[in-house]
Amino acid sequence: MSGHDMSHAPARDRVASAGAAPLGGKLRQFSMVLGAAGMALFVYGAATGNDRAWHAFHANWLFFTIASSAGVMFTAAQRITTARWSRGVIRFLEGYVAFLPFAFIGLVLMLFVGKEQVYPWWNSLSEYPHEKQVYLGHTFFQLRSLVVFAIIALIQLWYIWTSVRLDVGISAEGGAAWAAGLRARMRATFGDERRELHSTHSLQGKLAVWMGFAFAFGWIVLAWDQSMTLNPWFFSTMYGWQVFMGGWLVSLMSFAMLVRFWRNRLGAEDLVTETHFHDIGKLCFGFTAFWGYITFAQYLVIWYGNVPEETHYFTQRLTHAWTNWTVAIVVLTFALPFFGLLSVKAKTFSPTMIFFAVCSLAGIWIQRYIEVYPTVYGAVSNAPFGLWEVGIFLGFLGVWGFSYTSFMDAFPKFRTLLLTSPYRDEVQIPVDPETMEPLPAHE
Repeated sequence: MSGHDMSHAPARDRVASAGAAPLGGKLRQFSMVLGAAGMALFVYGAATGNDRAWHAFHANWLFFTIASSAGVMFTAAQRITTARWSRGVIRFLEGYVAFLPFAFIGLVLMLFVGKEQVYPWWNSLSEYPHEKQVYLGHTFFQLRSLVVFAIIALIQLWYIWTSVRLDVGISAEGGAAWAAGLRARMRATFGDERRELHSTHSLQGKLAVWMGFAFAFGWIVLAWDQSMTLNPWFFSTMYGWQVFMGGWLVSLMSFAMLVRFWRNRLGAEDLVTETHFHDIGKLCFGFTAFWGYITFAQYLVIWYGNVPEETHYFTQRLTHAWTNWTVAIVVLTFALPFFGLLSVKAKTFSPTMIFFAVCSLAGIWIQRYIEVYPTVYGAVSNAPFGLWEVGIFLGFLGVWGFSYTSFMDAFPKFRTLLLTSPYRDEVQIPVDPETMEPLPAHE
């Protein structure tokens, strides 16, 4: 990554005061109202038998949930690589974990309440080959999705708990009242700073690796179950990778915008620098290229293989009302960000970075829409897009914003210990947390 001055640690009082600054209630209240209004629209649609409410709910669940989970996975990747450049900004991404409990509730609703509306094959499973009947068997399907998502979410919640605990343990009491009990539990067992740093670093190393396995394998399975199998005849071995990589890209692009927001909101120009902007911009550019590569690779293999079970998926999305939507995905997610973010200035200049980030977010949202709607509605002259899609998107955005701002107001907004501790760089050479002796080899 770009050069960061790691030799000078900011004063702990400075980091603590910046991290304790309240966000203010207006944004959270606005998010709560937006979320309540959007979810009320969904409940009304579901109660009156309007299936589009469930389809919009499903597409938005995929968009927000995969991105939130990917954001937490990225924080774990920083531990796996023992990264130091991101210490000043990574808490802004850790807050994505707060949406996962809501996402679990949404998954339960789709699997048990809206199953007949969300999964087109639910009432016609007997028409499919035996192998598909086994894999999509109702109980097996429901339990598989719930267990896989629960494993991912629990590991990610545990990991963020260990991260936040370090900073709560060395900070004065403060933050949103709803989390006072959680902060007290974190402090109750907090001991010597140096030992806590090393023991937590060691535990996080194990959790991060297990999270990596759970995230990669789990989201491939969830991509199959919650997206690809909407059409049980279609299959692609690259589908899961392509789906969760879109979420990874959303997490990075939104991270690029949030870093700028928090820098201005907290007056933390000395802690969040343009070097951070450049580093995150490079990641956004790199994974835009990777998304383009994996998307084209999936399309190319299906195109030259010319197997009807595979080609009909793209034929459906490149004809009738879906053509422009599919082309928009490529333009918004790849063409504009890839060529637009080639220069250093485009990555560090906020207006251009935010513009291309918004393009990418819009492109991936359309991708989630295209994953769901063509399968359900087939060859139509006008794509169903209106109040239900916009309203329920805003509802999800409100719920995500409420959960995120609640988390950020409850806990320190910076990795205070890793930024200020005199022992912060000892973790580059791991030690036994019991004896404090260096380990003979890297973990």
